[in-house]
Amino acid sequence: MTPKIAIVGRTNVGKSTLFNRMAEAQKALVSSIPGTTRDRQEADCFWRGTVARIVDTGGQDIKTGDVFDLDVREQAALATKTAEVIVFVVDAQLGVAPDDRTLAKELKKTKRPVILVANKADKQSDRKNAENPAWKALGFGTPLAVSAVQGAAVGDLLDLLWSALEKAGTPPSEVSDIVPTRVMVLGTPNVGKSSLLNAVLGEKRFITSPIAHTTREPNDTLAVINEKEYILMDTAGVRKLSGVRKRGGLESVGVEKTIRLLPEADVVLLILDVTGQIGGQEKHLAGRILEENTGIVVVANKWDLVENKTPDTQNEYLSYIAGVLPFMTFAPIVFASALTKQHVDKIFKTVAHVQNERYRFIEEAELEIFLKDVMHQHRPARGKGVAHPKIIRFRQMRVAPPRFELTVKGMREDVLHPSYLRFIENRLRERYGFDGTPIRIESKAMRKTT
Repeated sequence: MTPKIAIVGRTNVGKSTLFNRMAEAQKALVSSIPGTTRDRQEADCFWRGTVARIVDTGGQDIKTGDVFDLDVREQAALATKTAEVIVFVVDAQLGVAPDDRTLAKELKKTKRPVILVANKADKQSDRKNAENPAWKALGFGTPLAVSAVQGAAVGDLLDLLWSALEKAGTPPSEVSDIVPTRVMVLGTPNVGKSSLLNAVLGEKRFITSPIAHTTREPNDTLAVINEKEYILMDTAGVRKLSGVRKRGGLESVGVEKTIRLLPEADVVLLILDVTGQIGGQEKHLAGRILEENTGIVVVANKWDLVENKTPDTQNEYLSYIAGVLPFMTFAPIVFASALTKQHVDKIFKTVAHVQNERYRFIEEAELEIFLKDVMHQHRPARGKGVAHPKIIRFRQMRVAPPRFELTVKGMREDVLHPSYLRFIENRLRERYGFDGTPIRIESKAMRKTT
């Protein structure tokens, strides 16, 4: 079971903003209106290659006059009862409030580890407020000053939470234990998306026909493949949105819903028809997948229909795909046939591999050695500015997709040439793999402090 972390506090202390920051998604509704959050909201929080479940709750003010006050407090109480660790959020700008003291007494009764967080520490003066001895009277020590809006010190908070979960005997789950993996099948009409899923499942789970747009909207099904659980997301064939919108009707709704659901996928199977050419729409879909940071596996379908195959035919097609989709060369390619089921078994073995690659985490000490080797091969290339860039630090910040931060000495982030970031990405792939997953590397300037 994935351990849970409950986020509690008064109204308008920024719980939902912190929740969204930790989940890396705008899952919870955020507004300045007190009591915006009523029900519990849950999401997975990934950190250092592992995961915990975070739970947002409504403001636990003693009395606001809202008819939902009791319901909100009951929901929050359920969240704290089922959580292994509690994040108690207070407002660094306003200081200790009477409701903070009341809530602190209730949280002590839970016998759960509580981490006190002073949110809205957006300025130096706010961070100073978090050091006020009055906070200690709540019984949870000096609060950690964070800014959910800016993301400041959220990484430190996650380190504290992960440590607390370990001490509680409920460590964060390995990513491989998280089920199901959401796999979306994407492609233009009639490339065989539904047929491929039927072949994988060994049954006619999805309706198929030669008529374009037989599948009108995304269709999910839970399946166990190679002893792993997946949600398979069959989708409508995607033609150019401009033409689809002109035609309107069910196709327009189905296609737009497909594109809208793309960020929810863990891995996307981009289906190509090997009997035809790769056109602009396939390039567009590949680009959209890359933008959404999902994993990707290219499936070259209808391989059985390719005539006069030789031992070089597959290599020729690989070269063709690399030439047409040069920005997707990191994606593994499976040649398969939905009709004959040839190599269909390889598809989800590849999906499982890509999903693991998305959560690959490299410790900073190892990255230091890697960076020295890289700079020995190629000195950092200068971007804008007059000073030659000096790299101070290189570390991985996130997974799914892997995100790295490169700290450069200077006053501007663009002092390092973009081509050097691509060079580092290529060396990362050579050494560590990262098959089928985008890699994000951000350059950060280290400014002198007085």
